[in-house]
Amino acid sequence: MIPSFAFDINPGRILFGSGTIDAVADEIGRLGAKRALILSTPFQRADAQKLAERIGPLAGGIFSEAAMHTPVAVTLKAMAAFEALGADCVVALGGGSTIGLGKAIAWRNDAPQIVVATTYAGSEVTPILGQTENGIKTTVRDAKILPKVVIYDPTLTIELPVAMSVTSGLNAMAHAVEGVYARDRNPVSSLMAVEGVRALRDALRVIVKQPEDLPARTNALYGSWLCGCVLGTVGMSLHHKLCHTLGGSFDLPHAETHAIVLPHSAAYNAQAAAAALQPLADLFGGSIGGGLYDFAKSLGAPLALRELGLKESQLDVAADLAVKNPYWNPRPIEREAVRSLLQRAWEGVRPE
Repeated sequence: MIPSFAFDINPGRILFGSGTIDAVADEIGRLGAKRALILSTPFQRADAQKLAERIGPLAGGIFSEAAMHTPVAVTLKAMAAFEALGADCVVALGGGSTIGLGKAIAWRNDAPQIVVATTYAGSEVTPILGQTENGIKTTVRDAKILPKVVIYDPTLTIELPVAMSVTSGLNAMAHAVEGVYARDRNPVSSLMAVEGVRALRDALRVIVKQPEDLPARTNALYGSWLCGCVLGTVGMSLHHKLCHTLGGSFDLPHAETHAIVLPHSAAYNAQAAAAALQPLADLFGGSIGGGLYDFAKSLGAPLALRELGLKESQLDVAADLAVKNPYWNPRPIEREAVRSLLQRAWEGVRPE
């Protein structure tokens, strides 16, 4: 029998498929906007310039300083550029860093957002903003943070480096893994979670061998969209708290941190949420923690937090920060158990 549930569906317009990049100008017009600030990281500035040329007079300018974990200082600088250019909307081209910057601007000035997703971040379909200030990463959930339009053009992901594709895909999977045991989960979000993980699992296996395989790139983008929808509609737990702590307080790279921590956080909750996790465990040989670890290893993903520069001496501080503010998790949050989890993730050993 289907249990009673509540499901808040996020509004938004999704354009999916090869060639949808050509719709950016029309979508700016649909929003009633006339002057877009195009956002990117320094690495993708050339792509942002091409997009500006594509949309012509609708491009008011480019701000290419988006950074990991959405530093507030960068946001304030982007806000100044937005005002100076007389912009009335933002177009974020890229992955989580750029998407986060667009959200941070919108949260402050209500600017409508269009996202052109080029990684598997998933955050483009959530009303959640994670931002960092003074070494602390905090999250905000608000309806005006949600982008109005998201464009998924798989041709834009063909040149996404394999290593980045893998860690970005595992990051997306983490949203779904936490979604299936979320306190406010529902049958629809759980279906999306399992289908999203399945699509990414199959796609990443191909991408590591054939990076330019368009069907695989298309399936990966489809999977990341589904996993992102899960992130945007149900609450997250231990895994995301750990990754926000490690990223915001120790400046670890976002996707790589998610990729490394995921098998260990899943193993931590494996018994407490066994029934909810079973459909995902079945996708990875029956063991959710060990199966995810073996899958990540087969893709050549990073496996140890020490590979990212985290020092063993920092693990106690990380554990303290992770348990500082109470939050819901299917298994009780116990400081020593979390410290042990972090030790295994730091060493890169396979979860039991």
